[in-house]
Amino acid sequence: MADTLKVTKRELRPRSVRANLRKEGKVLGVVYGYKVESTPVAFEEMALRKILREHGDNALIELNIDGKKVNTLVHGTEVDPFTNEYKHVEFMAVKMDEATEVEADVTLVGDAKGAKEGGYLAQTLYKVTVSATPANIPERIELDVSELGIGDSLTVADIPANKDYEIVSEGDLQIASVNEPVAVEEEEEATEGEATASEQSAEESEEASENKE
Repeated sequence: MADTLKVTKRELRPRSVRANLRKEGKVLGVVYGYKVESTPVAFEEMALRKILREHGDNALIELNIDGKKVNTLVHGTEVDPFTNEYKHVEFMAVKMDEATEVEADVTLVGDAKGAKEGGYLAQTLYKVTVSATPANIPERIELDVSELGIGDSLTVADIPANKDYEIVSEGDLQIASVNEPVAVEEEEEATEGEATASEQSAEESEEASENKE
């Protein structure tokens, strides 16, 4: 089910119109796509943030434009790097029975067996591309890491199949792994260094004894 976002059509010119909208706390955006001509809009920033916070970046959003209901996805955003506020948002109108490709977040669940044994769990891939109809786009994809031991890893191919969507990303891309603890590696290196030093010291002693003889 789509969440509703209230938007109003806006004029592109003069620039003062856009400036005034921003002063009122409105975000500028544009809607385009399936059966929709490119239409400039404005909306309340907090209303969009609430939807995305509750349902993820791929939330299905219904816009009401002059009485016409349009199902959309957020296709692109421009964010102020200093304030993190939206400067501009692109909404793409979608056909509800047609699959589209989007990126979905990957969330690791469970406690890795290897982590309990002293290793550390590392996630190297945080998003995968999926193909799904707008209503079936997942908020997130969960991947169970409970059985991962030290030295084990999981790839995109290990994501369980789901009837609602298809994974498009390449299957051999690594998502997570459990690595050897750094402390153990450093200890092994130190031990090897001490052994080498001892061997060198022994050799030097033997050479000194031979010279005396």
